[in-house]
Formats: sequence, structure tokens, C-alpha cells
Amino acid sequence: MSRVLYLYGGWPGHYPYEIAAWARTVFQELDFDVEESTDIFTLDRDLTGYDLIVIGWNNAVTTETLTASQENRLLEAIESGTGLVGWHGAGAAFRASLKYHWVLGGSFLEHPMGEGFPHPYQVNVINHTHEVTQGVEDFEVRSEQYYMQVDPNIHVLAETTFDGNPFPWIKGHRSPVAWVRQWGEGRVFYHSIGHDTSNLADPNIRRLTKQGLNWATRGRAASTGESAVSTALPSTQGVLS
Repeated sequence: MSRVLYLYGGWPGHYPYEIAAWARTVFQELDFDVEESTDIFTLDRDLTGYDLIVIGWNNAVTTETLTASQENRLLEAIESGTGLVGWHGAGAAFRASLKYHWVLGGSFLEHPMGEGFPHPYQVNVINHTHEVTQGVEDFEVRSEQYYMQVDPNIHVLAETTFDGNPFPWIKGHRSPVAWVRQWGEGRVFYHSIGHDTSNLADPNIRRLTKQGLNWATRGRAASTGESAVSTALPSTQGVLS
């Protein structure tokens, strides 16, 4: 059974405890042995014994960060093969920790329609052959549409296109919604959905999340190596134009 650390909590505006209740049902379906923590100092421990670390932490201000010890412990674990998964607020967590966002592969910049606004937007899967997106169809979300700043070396699986509301100059601009990457021996998966539990009801989102968790967990998915992440890499050029 895979050993998983689930760190959640922080700013209540992202409903971390309600999302945690939803996440538990996914973890149960995957038969994970989950240790839950709402204490950020959990990351000061040796984390190499976990097969996966799931970040459900949410920050309220951009100055919040990880300590050097927490960064080093997290990177040490991922580099040795522990997977890392995050969703929604994980892209805005620890905003001042450059190493965390380097490993994650991106950072939240803005939701053009505003905090918590249920703006309808389309998510388009652009790689249907990856293990994480197999069987996942395009779907609509009514929530915060995240505009992300991303590492050009991530492997984008799904994206969204902005309609220009309320900023007409970003109409047609695209931003990644889901991606994967390799970091040392560890696998990393992130998607930007999950402001509240109503965003997670779509079976495509559940499937995407579940397959992403499975793929990132050490020893769970089929061994495909680095090539599964780096081949046929969709270009992110122009995503943040």
C-alpha cells in the first residue's frame, strides 16, 4: 500500500477542509495509506519514506513561504522518488518559495474575473494519450479561471482559453490547467481546478485527479521513465503572452 502525506489547511477561502473530505474519497478508491496534517512544520521532517506528497495548502498573502529546511526536505524527497501532487491553491501556496514553484512547475498569477467568481470556462485536453488524461474528455468549469505563470519545460496536458472578460487584450490567450513533469526520480502533477467542491463533481475532473495521483505515486503507474514526460512535448510558447 502506498504511503501518502496529505498536507492541507491555511486560508479558509479555498475551503481546504471541505476539499479534504472530497480528497479522502479519492484516496480510498486508490487504496492509499494516508497521513493527514494541517501543520506546515510537518515538512521539516524526513519525507523520503512517503511515496506521494499531496499539497492542499492555501496561502492568503504573497509573502508566505517555506523555510529553507522545509524546501530542502521536500526537494530531497521528490528527487529520491517521492511524487508530488497539488491542485488549485497549491499553485498559489508558499508564494515566496522559489524552489517550491520551480519543482511544481508554475505559479498562480490571477483570476481575471475575480476571487471566487463562478465564471464558466472550457478545459481542453491537448494530450489524450498520457496516462493521466486517458479517458478524460473536454469539460466546463464554473469557477475561478486561473492565469498561470509556468516553466516552459513542463508537459502540458490540458489548457483553457480566456474570453477577454473583463480584459479584452487577453482574449484568445491560453493558460495550462493540468501538467506533469519529472524532478529527479520523482513525478509531479498539478491541475488548477478545485476552488470548492462544486468544481470537482464532474467525472472528468475526478478521473483526471485520480489518474494524476496514481501516475505520480512512486511505484504505482506503469514504468515509462523520463520519455513519458518529455516526448512530444506540447509547446507552451505564447501561453502567457
